[in-house]
Amino acid sequence: MNSRRDFLRTAGMAGAVIAASVSKVAMAALPEPVSQTLPDTMPPLVPENGRPYNPVVTLNGWTLPWRMNQGVKEFHLVAEPVVREMAPGFKAHLWGYNGQSPGPTIEVVEGDRVRIFVTNKLPEHTSVHWHGQRLPNGMDGVSGLNQKAIQPGKTFVYEFVARRPGTFMYHPHADEMTQMAMGMMGFWITHPKTKHPLIAEVDRDFVFLLNAYDIDPGSYTPKIMTMNDFNLWSWNSRIFPGIDSLNVRLNDKVRIRIGNLTMTNHPIHLHGHEFMVTGTDGGPTPKSTRWPEVTTDVAVGQMRQIEFLADEEGDWAFHCHKSHHTMNAMGHDLPTMIGVEHRGLAKKITELIPDYMVMGERGMADMTEMEMPIPDNTVPMMTGEGPFGSVEMGGMFSMLKVRRDQKAGDYKNPGWYKHPAGTVAYEYQGPLAEPARFKAEGNASMPRKQKTAVEVQVRKPKGQSGH
Repeated sequence: MNSRRDFLRTAGMAGAVIAASVSKVAMAALPEPVSQTLPDTMPPLVPENGRPYNPVVTLNGWTLPWRMNQGVKEFHLVAEPVVREMAPGFKAHLWGYNGQSPGPTIEVVEGDRVRIFVTNKLPEHTSVHWHGQRLPNGMDGVSGLNQKAIQPGKTFVYEFVARRPGTFMYHPHADEMTQMAMGMMGFWITHPKTKHPLIAEVDRDFVFLLNAYDIDPGSYTPKIMTMNDFNLWSWNSRIFPGIDSLNVRLNDKVRIRIGNLTMTNHPIHLHGHEFMVTGTDGGPTPKSTRWPEVTTDVAVGQMRQIEFLADEEGDWAFHCHKSHHTMNAMGHDLPTMIGVEHRGLAKKITELIPDYMVMGERGMADMTEMEMPIPDNTVPMMTGEGPFGSVEMGGMFSMLKVRRDQKAGDYKNPGWYKHPAGTVAYEYQGPLAEPARFKAEGNASMPRKQKTAVEVQVRKPKGQSGH
């Protein structure tokens, strides 16, 4: 990871002008600003100093390095315009921190005194709110209420003690609608300083944020005024097939921390395993409140921490269970054409428009088979090629890959699962027996009282009747 640590670059003319206004003398006294622009899942950052802990892995992201200064753990966040690859062949012009959206994950230990320098390279003022943290009121980050806004070119300092272990988020509390719609957010993990009765030790610890954008196909910048009708539902500003898989070893104890900073809730569903919700952004949950689940709803502004034993080998789907959230850029005002026979009409239309294509008369799966050109800088609505054909997914979709031979600490993608003989569904080609029928089949649960036919007469109104 050290080889990728470069000084922060600026993005665009506005970023360059603002960067120039930050004093070199002032910057020299700060922790070195570290940037990351690759969209890959980076290895866990093992602490080289300070209290030891088991680090997390940020899906398609990374952890921010720090320096120790007389017992204080110092970080440097830089708010700036960034270019984020959301999927291969599709990039978005966003705002973020240290080269990426979301920004890097911050990891500390319960009891650490933390000092965060925030340099603003945006074209407008900003602030940082430490979502869920216990801290002095003046460090809470609400501009105008708790502090002055951080003007372009300025650097502010936040300093507090990480008082309780848990999973938190950070995001602006200045022009929040614009800045969060542009991708400004990040994760914060406070590890327990000693063994905790409600926080188990795990083998793999993943984190990611749920976010959403409205970016027209062929364009680059989100439409910040959208309230609900987003067309890109993402995990850490990545959409399937650009989201990395979560790769674990058979019988690993796995924790996944999921934060939601979109405008709607997301029922997150895991195939092949049961999990328990062991934490929220309010802290670890009491054991008496936990029960086995396969889906948990993560509401707006919430975090859910799930844990399970990865004891079933395979490639298991992991996704939001709102079906439109597992699709990429799509129009929402199309009529339903299922069952409509329009081949004759289509023939006449193609005489006028040679490239006209019929869509949706048998469902939308045809979209994955069409060689229909799409605008530059976008991705198909349904995509992803699996070992048996098209996965027909997008948006908030990934996989949990469980392998017997995955080494401890190895997060590399092991490739497609090799199914044992006789364990894959197959086409039946024999005769079909007549289904059994029951005498009670089709009857009502109890007889109707009225058996005579009723004729409904409709009388149309005449005249305006004073309206």
